[in-house]
Amino acid sequence: MTVVGPFGLSVRDQALEADVQAGLAAVEEGLLEATKSDVPFITESAQHLVRAGGKRFRPLLVMLAAQFGDPYSPGVVPSAVVVELTHLATLYHDDVMDEADVRRGVASANARWGNSVAVLTGDFLFARASHILADLGPEAVRIQAEAFERLVTGQILETAGPRDGRDPIDHYLDVLAGKTGSLVAVACRFGAMMSGAEEPTVNILTQYGERLGTAFQLADDVLDIASDSHESGKTPGTDLREGIPTLPVLRLRARAESATGTPEDRALCELLAGDLTDDARHAEALAGLRAHPALEEARRDTVRYAEEARAMLAPLPSCMAKSALEGLCDAVVHRAG
Repeated sequence: MTVVGPFGLSVRDQALEADVQAGLAAVEEGLLEATKSDVPFITESAQHLVRAGGKRFRPLLVMLAAQFGDPYSPGVVPSAVVVELTHLATLYHDDVMDEADVRRGVASANARWGNSVAVLTGDFLFARASHILADLGPEAVRIQAEAFERLVTGQILETAGPRDGRDPIDHYLDVLAGKTGSLVAVACRFGAMMSGAEEPTVNILTQYGERLGTAFQLADDVLDIASDSHESGKTPGTDLREGIPTLPVLRLRARAESATGTPEDRALCELLAGDLTDDARHAEALAGLRAHPALEEARRDTVRYAEEARAMLAPLPSCMAKSALEGLCDAVVHRAG
């Protein structure tokens, strides 16, 4: 048994392990090649987050989904590179919007070089992803374009907030489906599609990815509150400081506004609504959320989406790749504690 991929996923089959490891190594080479430029500074900024590492969650899903067809098909590795480049590009942009100082345990690109360089580097990565995508055929281009539209729509919806009368939690889950679920779904879809898997299998794996992606982001929400920077690779409570309401905050607000809401609930909400750029207030808010039942509710939401993802796999034949995908559901839940 060897541990590969994010969260220490255990692969108990030597052939599958070899395929996954070889695929991820090829993706790493592809990422470095795709982020090279004739301009040395662009290469440095574009490879900044590539070299910082990361879970390579999406490429791993491409490799596992490809096991339901021919995992050695020529389009599998390039499609994984496309998905990861797209993800990396969004991180550059996210860090600018969040004014984040740390990403993957290193200084964020915006902290190191400024917002303009970070945004333009993200654009550069999108361009390189599109260049690779063009060789994968018009269907792949269409799928990526639709996912990118959903991703951007999710980001805009997050910025705009819920419309009048819309439940904030339902709105937020829609945001996550766009911002995270869409690209994770594409990773599964590309892996299955590029390997030549049958259409029903492609559809099942796409639906699995959609739900797993949401669970993955919900686990990140919990980690942002519950972990330290060593565990998460970024500054804890970043979203709190920027006033971005993640699920634990939304669960707290729902409790505070309900008939059973307590004065302590409302006091914590008032604290969160204040200026959290002050380090002392930020630390107090973070400690309050860590001790509040809303954090446990958010953990339960994570479990629910992970179990929905697992249920989607039921029609697929039993195999080691299916077991690994089920194991990812467990791993996401474990991340959330």
